Parts: sequence; C-alpha cells; structure tokens
Amino acid sequence: MKYNKIRKMDIADGPGIRVSIFMQGCTFNCANCFNPETHDFNKGNEFTEDTINEVMQLCEKDTIKGLSILGGEPLHPQNIEGTTKLAKVFKEKFPNKNLWMWTGFSFDKDLKDKEVLNYVDVLVDGQYKDELRNPKLKWKGSSNQRVIDVKESLKQGEIITLE
Repeated sequence: MKYNKIRKMDIADGPGIRVSIFMQGCTFNCANCFNPETHDFNKGNEFTEDTINEVMQLCEKDTIKGLSILGGEPLHPQNIEGTTKLAKVFKEKFPNKNLWMWTGFSFDKDLKDKEVLNYVDVLVDGQYKDELRNPKLKWKGSSNQRVIDVKESLKQGEIITLE
C-alpha cells in the first residue's frame, strides 16, 4: 500500500486544523477529480509503521482537531487494511479527536460491515460526479455525495447525515 502525501496543517478537509493523509490508488477515475495524481497505485510513498507513527506525532499537537483520510481511494481493497490500521491507532491514541474519511464507495451498499467504520466519525461517501458539481457544498464536491455521521448511523441502523 502507498500514500500520496501528508498535510501537517489542513483547514479544507474537515472542521478545524487537521492532519490529512491522501492514500495512493483509485480505480473510480471520476471525471475532473480534484486529485488525479493519486489514482496510480504504483506511484506515491510506501505506507509503513513509520507513516502511522509520523501521522500520530503530527496529531499530538493541541491545535490539531482531527485526522482526515482521503485519496485516491482509502477503502479500495488494496488500501483498506492499512487505512483501517491507521484509523484504529488514531482513535485509540486520540479518542477525543475526530476522524473524517472520504470514499467513492457507498456506506450502506459497500461498507456497512467493514471494521474501519468503528473508528470513523464522519464519512463522505459516493463518487464525485462532475455533472452534479456544486462549489457551495460543504465537505463534498457533488450533490450525490453524503456527509454521514457514522456513529449515529450505526447506532440507529439508518443513514444520518450532517447536512
């Protein structure tokens, strides 16, 4: 598994000042994706224990409100194991900080039984659709995507959005 980049201070991908990691590799190839350099699984940097340690060290600062995991596609079969491990370590170390994740997969169709959801606070799901693009939307690029409160959705057994 590989990752593309780590942002030490990100204010665009979730609330507050955050650490963001962009996983490498995506097969959706959405038209006009904002991050096409993350699509090739062969590019990027090796995702290792050192990567997880670096992210945790960056998240230690009091000014950091949470971690955002984006892509590429963090939940692609080639990436989900490493993404799950990172999410688990983060929530164990920082239970009071939030974890946001973006995926082209659907919460209720593709992900409902995945372990990773136990660690995610907010999931933005659905593939970006250029024809539904709306720059006024918060946290997502197109109107088909959903900003999901994962904990509440799992508790209630239905999709609870933050919109």
